[in-house]
Amino acid sequence: MQLSSLLGLRVIDASSQRLGTVIDVRLTVAGDLSDSPPTPRVLGLVISPHSKGSFLGYERIDINGPKMIAGLLRWGHRGTFLAAWGDIARVSTDHVTLRPGYTRYSAALQDPPAAHGRRS
Repeated sequence: MQLSSLLGLRVIDASSQRLGTVIDVRLTVAGDLSDSPPTPRVLGLVISPHSKGSFLGYERIDINGPKMIAGLLRWGHRGTFLAAWGDIARVSTDHVTLRPGYTRYSAALQDPPAAHGRRS
């Protein structure tokens, strides 16, 4: 499976309620990034209930960009969350199903990344 094939898929919960659209795939890399880092692995999917477009980098907490654009993108992505890869119950050709009891994590990126390792 190519990760890009996940982008734009509809996301539903275990009861078939629509949650949004996959707008990004988060990766993590363990170990020292400057000395032959291991292959990245999928951390989870970023799901937006209102938008099908990306954050254009404005999901980063420390971004220094035009405030008007940042505000519009944040409003358009209100309610966006990160679903951990372990919370993905099924991926089909037209939708992703989350498992019962999934957790909604913040989609914001921090530098340095918190508990989950480096994200890209």
